[in-house]
Amino acid sequence: MPLPIEAVLFDFGGVLSTSPFDAFEDHERSHGLPAGFIRSLNAANHHHNAWARLERNDIGFDQFCAEFEAEAVAAGGRLDARALFATMAGEMRPGMLEAVRRCHEHFKTGLLTNNFITPLTTTRHHDVLDLFDVVVQSAVVGVRKPDPRFYLLACDELGIRPTAAVFLDDLGVNLKPARALGMRTIKVVEPADALVELEALVGIPLR
Repeated sequence: MPLPIEAVLFDFGGVLSTSPFDAFEDHERSHGLPAGFIRSLNAANHHHNAWARLERNDIGFDQFCAEFEAEAVAAGGRLDARALFATMAGEMRPGMLEAVRRCHEHFKTGLLTNNFITPLTTTRHHDVLDLFDVVVQSAVVGVRKPDPRFYLLACDELGIRPTAAVFLDDLGVNLKPARALGMRTIKVVEPADALVELEALVGIPLR
C-alpha cells in the first residue's frame, strides 16, 4: 500500500508552462521540415545525442548547436539551433501555478526539470522557483530524466520515500521510471484534466 502523499513534484515545460513542442512545430513549419522532425532527433540515441548532453551540461551551447545541426543534416533536414532556442521560453499556465501554490501550503513541493544553460537562458520565471522546496535541474546535477537517479535526488533532498510522492510530467517516458520507483504519476495532456486527477490524489481543492 503506498504511503500517504507527502510531496507533489512537477515538471516545468509542458506542465507549468506551455510545451516546448509548440516551438518545435513552429520551427518545422517555418523551415520546411517534416512534422515531428525535431522530436525524432531528440528520441534518437536519447542518452547521448546533442540535446541530452546539453541538458546534462556535458557540452557548451556552441558545441551543441554544431552537433545538433549536424544530427539534423544526417537525418535529412536542416535547422537553425539558435533560432529554435530563441523561441522556447513558453508561457506560464496560471491554473497550474495556482495548484502549485495550494500544494505548497499542504505538502512538500519539488520542481524536476530537464533544462539547459545557454546564452539565451533568461530568468523571466525565476519567481516561480519560490513555490518549491526543492528544485532539481539536469544542467546543474548532471543527470536528466528519465534516469531514476534524477527522481531519487529529489526525494533525498525532500526527505521522503518515492512512494510518498506524486509526479506530473507531459512525457510518458519520464513518468515510467517514476512509477517504477513507486511514485503516483499524472501525465499532463490537458492541464484541467491533470488537475482533476491531482485533486483526487491530494484531497484538497486546487482550482
